[in-house]
Amino acid sequence: MRVVVVHQEVAPEAPEDERDVLTQAQTVAEALRELGHEAIVVSAGTTPVELRTRVRELHPDVVFNLVESVYGSDRFQYLAARVLEELSIPFTGNGSRALLLTGDKRLTKLLLAKSGVPTPRWICGSEIVQNPDRPEEPRLLQYLEEFHRIGRLEGDIPSEARFLLKSAWAHASAGLVERLWEASRTEQRERIQTEIAARTAATGEPWFAEEYIDGREFNLSLLGTARGPVVLPPAEIDFSAFSPRQLRIVGYRAKWDPDSFEYRATPRRFEFPSEDSPLLHRLNDTALACWRLFGLAGYARVDFRVDPEGTPYVLEINANPCLSPDAGFPAAAVQAGRSFAQLVGLLLEDALARSRAQT
Repeated sequence: MRVVVVHQEVAPEAPEDERDVLTQAQTVAEALRELGHEAIVVSAGTTPVELRTRVRELHPDVVFNLVESVYGSDRFQYLAARVLEELSIPFTGNGSRALLLTGDKRLTKLLLAKSGVPTPRWICGSEIVQNPDRPEEPRLLQYLEEFHRIGRLEGDIPSEARFLLKSAWAHASAGLVERLWEASRTEQRERIQTEIAARTAATGEPWFAEEYIDGREFNLSLLGTARGPVVLPPAEIDFSAFSPRQLRIVGYRAKWDPDSFEYRATPRRFEFPSEDSPLLHRLNDTALACWRLFGLAGYARVDFRVDPEGTPYVLEINANPCLSPDAGFPAAAVQAGRSFAQLVGLLLEDALARSRAQT
C-alpha cells in the first residue's frame, strides 16, 4: 500500500520538542517499509488548505497522521484529522472530535469532572479570553463558561492545596510552570489569577492553575483494535532519585533536555508488587472510561497522579501520543511483546478497519 506519513511544518530553528515529530515520521516510515509498504513522508504545511492539496496530489491508500499543530498552534491539531475525514481517506489515530476535546485541557477537565472521573481542581483567570479572528463556536463557548464557573473555587481550600500553572493548549510540557502556588486565602487566589492573566497576555494562549497532586505518577497507553481498546502494561514514573525538596513532576527538562538531572532521574518502571494490583485495576478501568467518554480511536495515553489515599486523578489525555522509539507509548508496546514495526502495523490495520466500517 501507499502510505503517506504526514507531519506539521517544522522550522529549522525549532526547539527539540517541535523537531521530535521529524524523528517520529522517519522512524514510522522505516517501519512501514519493513512491513512492505510504500512510505512517503511529507509536511502538511501550516494550513488545512495546504494539507488537503498535498494529500490529494499523493493519492495515498492510507495516511499515517502525525500532525501535532495547524496554523502554528497545538490548539488546531484537530483540523488535520478533519481534512482527512472530509477527503474520506483512511488515517491512523484519533478523529477530529476526540482531538478537539483532548487538545484543550480545559475541555478535557470539564468533561472528566462532569462525568465523575477524578481530575485535579483548577483555578481560572477572571474572564474567558477569545481570539476575535477565530471566535469559539457557541457550544464550545458554553463549555468554557462552565469551566470558569467551576474554576472559581469559592469557599475554603485546604492550606496544603497547591497549584501549578498550565497552558490550556501547549503539548509536551511546554506550557507548564514548575513552581507551586498556594490558594487557601482569597488574596492568594487573586494573585494566581493575576499571574494567569499576565501569562495569557504574554503568550496569546489561555492559562489556568491546576491543583498539584503530591503522589505517584502513572501513564496508561491504549491501543485500538477491531475488538475494542487494549490497555498496554502500565508505566510508573520513578521519582526516587529526587530529594524531598524537589518538585516531582515530568516537566519540560525531564522530557527534552538529556543533560538535565530531571531527564536522567525520571525513568519508567513496569514491574509492580502484588499489593498494587487493586490500584492498577482501577487505573485500567479509568483509562478505558476515558477512551469511551472522549470517543478515542487508534491510540492514546492517559496520565495519572495518585494521591496518598490511593485515588487516581486524570491529569491529561494524550490522543495520538508521541511515537518516537524512546517515548512512553512504544515502550508500553514493547512491554506487551510488540516491536515498533508491529505497533505501526497494528495502527495501520486499525485505521483501515475503521474506514471499512464506515462505508
